[in-house]
Amino acid sequence: MTTLDRRHFLAASAAALAAAPALAQQQGHEHHGGAYERLTEPGRIPKPALAATQNVFDSPAPKAANPGRWSEKPALPMPRSEMAWATAHADQMHIVGGYAEQRVDRPYHHVYVAAENRWRDAAPLPLGANHVGVAFLDGKLYAIGGFLEQNRKPHPRCFTWEPAGDRWAEIAPLPRPVGSAAVVGLGGKLHVIGGAIGDSFDTKRSIDWHLTYDPKADKWESRNPLPTARDHTGTLVIGSLIHVLGGRVDSFHTNSNLHHAYDPATDKWTPKNPLPTARSGHGAVLYRGKVFVMGGEGTNRVFGQMEAYDPAGDSWEQYAPMPTPRHGLGAALVGDAIHVAGGGPIMGGGVQSAVHEAFGLG
Repeated sequence: MTTLDRRHFLAASAAALAAAPALAQQQGHEHHGGAYERLTEPGRIPKPALAATQNVFDSPAPKAANPGRWSEKPALPMPRSEMAWATAHADQMHIVGGYAEQRVDRPYHHVYVAAENRWRDAAPLPLGANHVGVAFLDGKLYAIGGFLEQNRKPHPRCFTWEPAGDRWAEIAPLPRPVGSAAVVGLGGKLHVIGGAIGDSFDTKRSIDWHLTYDPKADKWESRNPLPTARDHTGTLVIGSLIHVLGGRVDSFHTNSNLHHAYDPATDKWTPKNPLPTARSGHGAVLYRGKVFVMGGEGTNRVFGQMEAYDPAGDSWEQYAPMPTPRHGLGAALVGDAIHVAGGGPIMGGGVQSAVHEAFGLG
């Protein structure tokens, strides 16, 4: 099959999935058929049977009065995972890099356009990688570092993307290579927090680095490090603070439930109420004043439970779990819904998915 034929096939598959009805509200509902692909061999496959034994839906947090509801959305153009995260701007969700089509260094840049309820291609990353840190700042998309091999061998290169011209430009590199770092924009600067280093599985380890990038000066500076070295965290801005939730300490076998908030004005970290479920490779999205955390993985576990943090009360509740548990996914707020696309349905990076589901409170 030629590249053009393959794109036509993938587009047709996405269109077929887009026409599917809303998800049945039951855990583990089988609705995505051939939306999966192995990292080691081409061709679509059904959802792996192993997912049934690894999926976890239960949360120890108290139940919310309104659990919310999930619905199915147009599938990604191809199964993908380990992009690290997603980011949104102007009601469009951007997913960059990751594993796809039997490689771990893909440069793909897919954009979900809410107004059209479809995915489109945007200019690919100049350097394909996985676990790329992404964030929007002042209308520009930034892509920071990432791994060149499977969850290892980080690089320091960084890029920015202009929506108007659909083109990337290289900016000052990181002082040191890093992958799976958290990236957020706040106060005119990018904050790059945590991550992992190491060129092999034997040398890979989490780090506590905290760097800021000033676009006007094209310069990096160091800030107060994260209290506990972590990578694959859920990190986002709430008001004037940056919250870092969960993540792994060197491995998903040693996941953390730690939750810290950083104040740029004082350069200080403060502990907050920990996550009810320790996890890594999860999504974290601010929606209607609360932080919703979904997905992620652990030892022989792929999490579906959705837990939400209320900053006002420093408290947690559980909401309707994801119908399709995944990790290494892209999650972002688009309009008045949380969109979750791609990710691995079983522990590790062996299988990717094109699944795209959205959550709303109605």
